Amino acid sequence: MIIGIPKEIKIHEYRIGMTPPSVRELTSRGHTVLVETEAARKIGFSDDDYLIAGAAITSSADEIYATAELIVKVKEPQPVERSKIRPDQTLFTYFHLAPDPAQTTDLIQQQAICIAYETVTDNKGGLPLLTPMSEIAGRMSIQAGATALELNNGGSGILLSGVPGVAPGNVVILGGGVVGSNAARIALGLRADVTIIDKNPMLLRQLDTEFAGRVKLIYSTQHHIEEALMLADLVIGSVLIPGDQAPKLIKTTMLDLMKKGSVIVDVAIDQGGCAETSRPTTHQNPTYIEQGIVHYCVTNMPGAVAKTATQALNNATLPYVLKLAELGIDKALKADLHLRNGLNLYKGNVTCEAVAHAHHLPYIPADKILL
Repeated sequence: MIIGIPKEIKIHEYRIGMTPPSVRELTSRGHTVLVETEAARKIGFSDDDYLIAGAAITSSADEIYATAELIVKVKEPQPVERSKIRPDQTLFTYFHLAPDPAQTTDLIQQQAICIAYETVTDNKGGLPLLTPMSEIAGRMSIQAGATALELNNGGSGILLSGVPGVAPGNVVILGGGVVGSNAARIALGLRADVTIIDKNPMLLRQLDTEFAGRVKLIYSTQHHIEEALMLADLVIGSVLIPGDQAPKLIKTTMLDLMKKGSVIVDVAIDQGGCAETSRPTTHQNPTYIEQGIVHYCVTNMPGAVAKTATQALNNATLPYVLKLAELGIDKALKADLHLRNGLNLYKGNVTCEAVAHAHHLPYIPADKILL
């Protein structure tokens, strides 16, 4: 199979779909890998590193999209990239289609086969290709929030850790999954006062065991969220409905309850955000102020720590890339239920129920398409 690795073009996105060691796993099995020149230079992987791994270096993404059967990326294809996609070409990347009608429409029109990292499952009910980036984003959310709280960034001037004689900051985390639990660990390390709000009683019990009383654990209701927002210095939005838009837990009117200069870091922004006032931002301009509240809504947070993030992502994605290359796209999807759960679009058909629901489009289950 011919596998293409283009350079990411989203603003300040320096991750890459495959590292040289991952490429070597493919080329050693007889597959052809095309890598765009200097695609990973910013994170320390040179063209020579890829050549040694057996890849061919191309001068532009055009050749990759014109030639490759499988495109392995990190972020959703940007408009200029979507125009290059050929019918029946397979893309394996993060898509986050539910809040993005333009991308969904383009990829349907291009008749692409789109396998989304964020909806691939495992036999434990987890999301193994989303987990490593969620771990990173959760940990980063606290340092991003701590920076945004500084007065020169529009924040209230709170130091999350406090100092002897001065109380620490109050961190409220909406959602206790991978992002939320990782955010809590870092916030506790800074000695902040931490509250997690979640609607899953079993998860709350698990977190109670893990944190041994060091975190306040609250069942999610609108009343409890409002109470927590009134006390919060930093709010981390980390709710997730796999493949679907994030629920809007923070209504616009709720911002009036919050202290001026407090911060919302909406990690759920890839799926539309969990605050009604959230809108996507970039690493170049990460924050804005709405009703006196600082919003940090960067859609590719792990891109700021691109080397660590690329290596962590490759550890998770490589087995699936190998399976797609070795078996072929359709056979791999038929053979692996969890990979098949990642199939969002197939040659003009919507095969992810959450995406179909978000855009009011017909839904066809993947197992009926892949007969």
